[in-house]
Amino acid sequence: MEPELIKEVLNNNHIFKKPTPNPLAKFLVCGVNGYEDDKWSKHRKIINPAFYLEKLRHMVPAMHRSCVEMIEKWEKLVKIEGKGEGIEIDVRAYFEDLTGQVISRTAFGSSYEEGRRIFELQKEQAELTRQVLQSVYVPGWRYVPTKRNRRLKEINNDLCSLLRGIIKQRQTAMETGNSTVDDDLLGILLKSNEKEMKENGRKSGMSMEEVIEECKTFYFSGQESTSNLLSWTMFLLSIHQDWQKRAREELFHVFGDNAPDFDGLNRLQIVTMIVYEVLRLYPPAIIFNRIIHKETRLGEVTLPAGVHLQLPIILLHHDQQLWGEDAKEFKPERFSQGIAKATKNQLSFFPFSWGPRICIGNNFALMETKNGSGYDPQSLFL
Repeated sequence: MEPELIKEVLNNNHIFKKPTPNPLAKFLVCGVNGYEDDKWSKHRKIINPAFYLEKLRHMVPAMHRSCVEMIEKWEKLVKIEGKGEGIEIDVRAYFEDLTGQVISRTAFGSSYEEGRRIFELQKEQAELTRQVLQSVYVPGWRYVPTKRNRRLKEINNDLCSLLRGIIKQRQTAMETGNSTVDDDLLGILLKSNEKEMKENGRKSGMSMEEVIEECKTFYFSGQESTSNLLSWTMFLLSIHQDWQKRAREELFHVFGDNAPDFDGLNRLQIVTMIVYEVLRLYPPAIIFNRIIHKETRLGEVTLPAGVHLQLPIILLHHDQQLWGEDAKEFKPERFSQGIAKATKNQLSFFPFSWGPRICIGNNFALMETKNGSGYDPQSLFL
């Protein structure tokens, strides 16, 4: 599919909609990501303030603190198991813990340990959902009390119970003036929701169940996609050590011995180029699916109602006609003059989707990834 056609599809989300997921997959694919039309607009409007850049500015210290704690664990491993001479570390598990710690602190004002049970349940839920999606869909099968179906429902009930407790505790603290953390994602979401209901009536806001669904999305999306991005970034930097050296030099130049801050992270050019190139080669999703419910013209073709479209992100990101013969190679210099120049103003780079439904947390993910690369230049172990 041509970039211009993909742009048209993603820009007209009221026509090209997300297909209805497998009912059992809804336990995982929930919240604003799975809604359409008025419900999507309502949720997006209420959630948006939580991801404004000025709000992200206040979350950088929590991100940095989580990175420092991860490095301390690595240093301890080197000292004990490597006897001070170095050791190989499988960073994937540590990045999962790191991103879990970050989302716990920035979204819920808590520690990873407090949210550990939620992450454990969602990890099991994701694996069971993967099995569901790989199975043949049989209408009504969700009602059959198979072992997997029962477990999926048990996990969902446990998650909702845990999150309901967290939300009610925060609401009570805010009502009594005892809340010490109002600038995390949950606090901002609850304030935004309350404001919407006061101004436009209770029906214009989210119910408790809807807030729970958004919190589930915060937890899952906030951990999974960013830990993958960090893992691929470290993997590619370990291979391309010339870029690792350039990134380290930039970090020293911008931060010196100081902790990363919001303004400094936004000034990182080399690190940003590296992150963009990692996202081009290994995007969080490799394909987007859409469906039309009425006859629609797309480009020069008229499509009948019911047609499913697949937008192959990975193919466009690796297309030699769009990116050159070296499209499959790691070359961050492509982005030296920004995304528009790299893509020749075409929609050939959209790791977080595009248009009205662009990932609401994309700036959060980029900030966290830069922080994960810039926590302490002296501690880059690669």
